[in-house]
Amino acid sequence: MLSANRLRLQMSALPREARDTLFLLAVIALIVLPQVNELPWWCTALTALVLLWRGSLAVQALPLPGKWWRIALLAVALAGTYASHRTLLGRDAGVTLIVVLLALKTLELRARRDAFVVFFLGFFAMLTNFFYSQSLVTAFTMLLALLGLLTALVNAHMPVGRPPLMQAARTAGWMALAGAPVMLALFLLFPRFAPLWGTPGDAMAGRSGLSNTMRVGTIAELALDGAIAARIKFDGNRAPPQSQLYFRGPVLAQFDGREWTALPTWARSGQAMPNLRTRGEPVRYEVTLEASQRPWLLTLDAAPHAPQLSGYEVTGTSDLQWFVNRPVTDLVRYRAESHPQFESGPLTRAGARLQPYLALPAGSNPRTAALAAEMRADPTLAGADARAFVQAALKRLRTGGYTYTLEPGVYGNETADEFWFDRKEGFCEHIASAFVVLMRNLQIPARIVTGYQGGELNNVDNYWVIRQSDAHAWAEVWQEGTGWVRVDPTGSVAPGRIGQFQRLVPQPGLFAGAIGVVMSPTLVQNLRAAWEAVNNGWNQWVLNYTQSRQLDLLKSIGFSAPSLEDLAYVLLYLLVAASLAGAGWTLWERSQHDPWLRLLGRARARLAKAGLPLPETAPPRQMAQAADARFGPAGQAVRDWLLELEAQRYAPATSDRSASLAALRAEFRQLAWPPAPPRV
Repeated sequence: MLSANRLRLQMSALPREARDTLFLLAVIALIVLPQVNELPWWCTALTALVLLWRGSLAVQALPLPGKWWRIALLAVALAGTYASHRTLLGRDAGVTLIVVLLALKTLELRARRDAFVVFFLGFFAMLTNFFYSQSLVTAFTMLLALLGLLTALVNAHMPVGRPPLMQAARTAGWMALAGAPVMLALFLLFPRFAPLWGTPGDAMAGRSGLSNTMRVGTIAELALDGAIAARIKFDGNRAPPQSQLYFRGPVLAQFDGREWTALPTWARSGQAMPNLRTRGEPVRYEVTLEASQRPWLLTLDAAPHAPQLSGYEVTGTSDLQWFVNRPVTDLVRYRAESHPQFESGPLTRAGARLQPYLALPAGSNPRTAALAAEMRADPTLAGADARAFVQAALKRLRTGGYTYTLEPGVYGNETADEFWFDRKEGFCEHIASAFVVLMRNLQIPARIVTGYQGGELNNVDNYWVIRQSDAHAWAEVWQEGTGWVRVDPTGSVAPGRIGQFQRLVPQPGLFAGAIGVVMSPTLVQNLRAAWEAVNNGWNQWVLNYTQSRQLDLLKSIGFSAPSLEDLAYVLLYLLVAASLAGAGWTLWERSQHDPWLRLLGRARARLAKAGLPLPETAPPRQMAQAADARFGPAGQAVRDWLLELEAQRYAPATSDRSASLAALRAEFRQLAWPPAPPRV
């Protein structure tokens, strides 16, 4: 409190120009702050140094740097932008230049004209934040920045005296509130095309726990990422059991001894969802997918029909994946229908293209190959089918001392051998990879499926939250007469991992540990759930307010078959109504002003037109004397009328003044005013 009061006193002691400059510099810093992680390091450093330099000059009342300083800094900015982006065009390079130029413009902030340029550059720089993030935090920060810029703009229009910033802030707040209805109407009704916030070249803006490759054994320690990957809303809140929540991502079939990759597109193309056999009632749901920079859509295993997603072309593959025609660079929402109980693929080997799912590098993992030969020679498995071998491998995982850990260490080249015989520990990718290698050595077609498993229900909004830490890898094994069947070997090593009942968590850091001591973990979890529900509401109702929702809004107000043309008409009617309301407000406000002063002002204007300019502070008697001196007998009527106007205002009230003012107004219109002087 003391430091805040001291700062307030120091600010009040500064000259107005220095105070206003420091406030504007603080607003600019707030605009730039959210995108620091997206800007080159030199851009952030240069912007901070320039703002600090300009603030120091303002406080010390020192002169601004000369033009050669500004030219040199501009050259540095251009060179740095080109070095960082290899171009001066495009989104990223453009944002870098805008931020630097906004900071450099403050070094020539001498007149109001310069301030207005800074204001409008600031408004533009504010919008660039939404190129990288449309989160609720970013929106709230930019709302504060908007109010700050409006405050500075209002303050710049108060050239006289030293008006307090709080007064300008109140005016700016009322301006924002007055514009809010128009903003809301434009948001709801301005025709839009999906995706709402997308920009070309919006690359590398999201993270994903999945990839189209899986390199086994190169990660010594896996850090769980709590970022949200997707949110799921099941129709009627009828979700399958948590252990059945497998959200399918890339299917990996090629193995070079260390890395798993997907088959080429041509090998998976053709009729989507071939021989998909489902049982039971379908599960219908809506997915809100975060930006992943990947072209695949997450669906609950297995979705026989393409998800309903506007703005994208959706195609399926023979391994039950759904893809779109371009990477998902924005928050998207789509509906899907899945059957958790399913089988797929050919029922017999005849004519089936199963060879890619048996291939292994020559000579790799020899001890795993020997284990497969030992299992084949086991009398108890003589003549056994794929189901029996799968159960034998799962039994080995359950009883062989294998453990699930986030810190398995770095594996060598023979990853399957190390897992089965040496380390006996790993996370899901080690377990799934070793299991599939064993199956293929047993001449059983097998593949790895990556995706997400489990999730958690947010009881605030009843959405299932899928996090990056839910990323998982499991296996699919082909069985004669059945086709592809899901087998999750991780469940045999750590049954609690499936369904997220006993999820492994990393050791908490210092800050997280302190929160756990000060606050109840349950309270922290509830607060997180509430915050994520608020964020989800922002995603659903703002970021995903699409064209279809606009048309649904028109249906709710009576349109039977709304179109974009109807949207435009409704928006036009609302804007016309708002304009008429504004005009009515202006007329009403004018009527509230002093009618006597308005009539006096009209008389002053007529005298000025007749060649007698008078100051606005002149009272009626002074105006009458001036008219008498200037016009003589020709101004007698005007002089008498002005004296009557003075008496109406200041003489004792002996009659209805409003009626007298009305009579004076009528007499004003009938007066013979002196003619205007001839032009020379």
